[in-house]
Amino acid sequence: MPLLTRRNLLKASAVAGAYSAGMGIAGKFGFAGSAPGPQVLKAVKTEASLTAAGPTRDVMTWGDGGPPPVLRMTRGRPYAARLTNALDEPTTIHWHGLRIDNRMDGVPFMTQPYVYTGDSFDYAFTPPDAGTFWYHPHCNTLTQMSRGMTGVIVVEDPADPTFDAEIVLNMRDWRLGGDGQFIAPFRPRDAAKTGTHGTVRTANWQQEPQYDAPAGGLVRLRIAVTDVTRVFSLRMEGAKATVIAIDGNPVPQRFALDLLQIGPGQRLDLAVRMPDSEGGIAILEDIRGTGPKTIASLRAVGQSLKRNAGDLAPLAANPVPQADLTAAEKIPLVLSATAQNASVDSICGTLGYSFWAINRLPWPGDIADPTAPLAELKLGKSYIFQLENVTPHLHPIHLHGMSFTVVSSSTREVMPLVSDTYLVQPDEKVQLALVADNPGNWVLHCHIIEHQKTGMTSYVRVV
Repeated sequence: MPLLTRRNLLKASAVAGAYSAGMGIAGKFGFAGSAPGPQVLKAVKTEASLTAAGPTRDVMTWGDGGPPPVLRMTRGRPYAARLTNALDEPTTIHWHGLRIDNRMDGVPFMTQPYVYTGDSFDYAFTPPDAGTFWYHPHCNTLTQMSRGMTGVIVVEDPADPTFDAEIVLNMRDWRLGGDGQFIAPFRPRDAAKTGTHGTVRTANWQQEPQYDAPAGGLVRLRIAVTDVTRVFSLRMEGAKATVIAIDGNPVPQRFALDLLQIGPGQRLDLAVRMPDSEGGIAILEDIRGTGPKTIASLRAVGQSLKRNAGDLAPLAANPVPQADLTAAEKIPLVLSATAQNASVDSICGTLGYSFWAINRLPWPGDIADPTAPLAELKLGKSYIFQLENVTPHLHPIHLHGMSFTVVSSSTREVMPLVSDTYLVQPDEKVQLALVADNPGNWVLHCHIIEHQKTGMTSYVRVV
């Protein structure tokens, strides 16, 4: 993997494609957020080398057949993309975590029509927030996401502190058999519990990739969990890693990465201080499960830059309005299992089961006449979502179009993190405060996609 540093950036125009392999450059030295005219994202079916068994057929992605490109935007600057669909089924793009116009949110029936085979759809918006986000379909979601359609978004702020390198990790599983081909994406008995895990774990479509970074330098490691099921427990071996942002927003107080749980839909920004000696290795591990599993590693190259993580300037806060807790209206949201109301078939696919519900009502599916909203919120008013998980399983709950602040938890001490996805623990009660600042119908769902597709989905309406 070539070394990309500030010193040789002027030579780096030929490696722009390396972004899709996880490497980039931070801060004001980054590539432009978008070329003139819309960025074309062509949804295609292809083959990919994911295992030693040979090419995996029927992989889905955008672009030239490789991993989905890392999309680079700039906070406060217009961005445009044209989705063209060369799949043999409808699709859309949802811009996970971006607080943008409801018409651009990518949810069939709720915000836009399906994009059928051979058709296109133009997305245009101005990202208000800097940070790490991601994009994926919201149609036939389990199949399309599990077959590859998950990509990372980097929204840059020219005022961000300077790093010596940046590495982007798109972390996801694949459900493949011994021949390297796709097997059934889910098992009903697992969908009714924690979800069906993949058999091959990758970062940037590679198993245990290694990237070069400057010895003694500071690396911005942007992590996005784009898997449909897996919850990670992350730690860093061989280097000091400091958590600087979660879910696109700076943390209220930076802290060392000791062991951090992060679920599907969530993102994590780390400042990694590389080893001083050339050849030194820093390893990102997942220790959830039977034993530590290497996700990716960083190899120190060159003479030590002798950077100090303590000298790293703070990230600017995103302009997310703060809720007035004294006047906030409380909205109860109960996450539960269900055995009622079988799912309704839809063109965007159904798993044929209803195992989960929000406020005891399972989502019927992507249909023209869904259930009533969980709540109707008044534009500009403050609310507290009182989220209660009465199940014995984890649920990463994602809210489209708006961000919330974590207020309290019944099971642990919490920071007042600003986020769009919260990993709710079993039997946890959590308070999430927000200002209803974005009009429209906004989906709220579990990002374990089997849970989403079997009932743990609904929406709120902001008017």
